[in-house]
Amino acid sequence: MWYLLCKYVLIGPALRLLGRPRVEGLEHIPRTGPVIIAANHLAVIDSLYLALVIPRPLTFLAKQEYFAGTGLRGRCTRWFFTAAGQVPVDRTGGDAAAAALAAATSILERGGAWAIHPEGTRSRDGRVYRGRTGALRVAMATGAPVVPVVLAGTDRMNPRGRKLLRFTKVRITVHPPRHYPAAVHHAQVRVATDQLMREIATLSGRPYVDRYAATFAG
Repeated sequence: MWYLLCKYVLIGPALRLLGRPRVEGLEHIPRTGPVIIAANHLAVIDSLYLALVIPRPLTFLAKQEYFAGTGLRGRCTRWFFTAAGQVPVDRTGGDAAAAALAAATSILERGGAWAIHPEGTRSRDGRVYRGRTGALRVAMATGAPVVPVVLAGTDRMNPRGRKLLRFTKVRITVHPPRHYPAAVHHAQVRVATDQLMREIATLSGRPYVDRYAATFAG
């Protein structure tokens, strides 16, 4: 209920006014059944634009710190991420990483759509960075197709270090789904992940960087 209310009444209209989103390729998203939406990551606002333009309800996995704040700001942050369809998970690694992948698998086993930014954090400079392997590990384990999505313009609307959003043009391009057979070795998952991120970089017209994006605050 909150998801739809935010999408069509509370947040969505403002996002459409601010970003005038242009969307291409929605026909590539399966109407039903499990699917993984894998997008590049330019700004905090990215997940909201994905939720806005993709017709199916999306579920994201967000770090649990977003849901643990106190006071008015903490409540607003928690409400914001819940409204965006995000589920809190511990993403610190080890057992926490396994729990996050289990949560994603559960979403897909229920026939849902899981959205993820494989880079794990926003790009500092707009380039596409090396992806974490979680999305492909889950895809190979569940058989869910992976739909690459390219975002453009969200970094101009929501620049790092600025609280206010700017008027700009946002473009979201959805590409045909990729299907991945089950992997026997971790090296296969790594190779497939690198290939996916290179494809996203090529489709976005941005350079690919074969290292993980640095985590930063703000």
